[in-house]
Amino acid sequence: MATTRSSAPADALVALTAPGGPFALVEEDVLGVPMRVLADRPRSLTHFVEGAHRFADRDYLVYEDRRVTFAEHARAVASTALALRERYGIGPGDRVAILAANRPEWLTAFQATAALGAIAVGMNGWWAADEIRYGIADCEPKLLVADRRRLERLGGAVRAAETLGVTVVEIEADFAALEAYAPDADLPPGAADEDDPALILYTSGTTGRPKGAVLSHRNVVAMQNLQALLAARASAHVPAETLAKAPAGRWLVNSPFFHVSGLLAGAIAALAGGQTMVLYTGRFEVTRVLDLIERERCTTWALVPTLAWRVVNHADTPTRDLSSITRLGGGSAAFAPELVRRLQEVFPNAKGAVGVGYGLTESGGVATTAGAAQLEGEPGAIGTAVPTVEVTVHHEDGTEQPEGVEGELWIRSPLVMRGYWRNDEATAKALTPDRRLRTGDLGYTRGGRFHLATRRSDLILRGGENVYPAEIEHCLDAHPDVAESVVVGVPHHEWGEEVKAIVVPAPGSAITAAELGAYVAERLAHFKVPAHWELRTTPLPRTPTGKVIRAVATGAKAADLVEE
Repeated sequence: MATTRSSAPADALVALTAPGGPFALVEEDVLGVPMRVLADRPRSLTHFVEGAHRFADRDYLVYEDRRVTFAEHARAVASTALALRERYGIGPGDRVAILAANRPEWLTAFQATAALGAIAVGMNGWWAADEIRYGIADCEPKLLVADRRRLERLGGAVRAAETLGVTVVEIEADFAALEAYAPDADLPPGAADEDDPALILYTSGTTGRPKGAVLSHRNVVAMQNLQALLAARASAHVPAETLAKAPAGRWLVNSPFFHVSGLLAGAIAALAGGQTMVLYTGRFEVTRVLDLIERERCTTWALVPTLAWRVVNHADTPTRDLSSITRLGGGSAAFAPELVRRLQEVFPNAKGAVGVGYGLTESGGVATTAGAAQLEGEPGAIGTAVPTVEVTVHHEDGTEQPEGVEGELWIRSPLVMRGYWRNDEATAKALTPDRRLRTGDLGYTRGGRFHLATRRSDLILRGGENVYPAEIEHCLDAHPDVAESVVVGVPHHEWGEEVKAIVVPAPGSAITAAELGAYVAERLAHFKVPAHWELRTTPLPRTPTGKVIRAVATGAKAADLVEE
């Protein structure tokens, strides 16, 4: 059967995970299912804040002209936690929604919430007003922590509090008081149980509305432990005294904290491992990124293919000193072999140290990894399953597929989400009774390694962001001048894909593409607004059950059904 667990280098992995090893694995019950887990592990992500004293005066965050040390961050988290409890009554199980760009206060609010046994809700900072209102109604937070720019989409802090029915803390105006509330406060103990929810991250679903993936303390801790194990395996050949003298890494982070890549693989991992995180904020500009790498001597960068292409193709890139970068990572979309080669040319000290991970929000982070050699030689490669993670390939009937046969990728591990927030139906569709996550992605194995054949058939991958057509179609179909619509992805050399809408106007309507574009832009995030429009007068091709046949609508496939 097409089932793989982690593979080479086997000798280092065996030594690290064997009984008595620093990452000894044991089998334990996880929500009723036996799984391989680390024997010696923290039971709450608050453990990583408690451990910040080991790095004391080392910079944890570099944000614009501010530098926050590990000790300062830990004190801010403890003070903010006490303020949240005493000023706002936040306690176990309460939700605290965070709506902001990447900044130190985002992480302080997140860690303080978790320390109280409450649930942090990382809301998409790119959401439009209607989407924000939906998210608030769905998670029902007791408190909203937001920056001024996002609150302006709701008419400002006062208006947002009135219309949403939730207490609002505006970061620019109010958050400093929380950090200064009790500078000498002790950090609360965190969750009572490692399977308690710690975090909700929203991910779009084919129903057209975002779903909240609930990640527990176990999930978040398991992701960090896994990253530490992979790092230990990669450096197993390096003498201990050399590792001890090595300077701390300086990670360039531009992935948003409302994604697992920015929060779990970035912020949590850096906090646990004593790495400095250099935050890039604002619209992506290659020259600003290059300036930041040179000025801060960044050593590691995880990026998406869209941004990688911009960097390698920019005229300024060859003139810059990028020698400090020694490791590159990425995900969210396939890395073309040519892109992997170009990255290693631009960042010569990262040659051979380019890795791509595959995973989803629902999987709690990475499930498989592939290195530079495989990425260059095997298009679509996503590598092998990482330790503690089991990946299998399944037929539509649920049976496992043999080697080389395409099927849906299923993931089971201690990282996989508990389920979707208050959505039992969606949870039942996504998780099998033995807690295997149906990813909806098609892939196959070859030589013991996984390859991704395609994402979900209707999913659009635009510059690292997942765009679900149903959400845009629902928006368009609500317009009085639209009879029906279908949204598809079209290839783009830089973004990977762009969004195209095919619209059938209502009889007698004179609606234009420009008017429809403005309509969507008022209701959805900018990356969901179609860049291409086609208005047609003939009805969209549909199955007998009423589903639009996308391939026929785009002309990729001839019509093989007779509509009656």
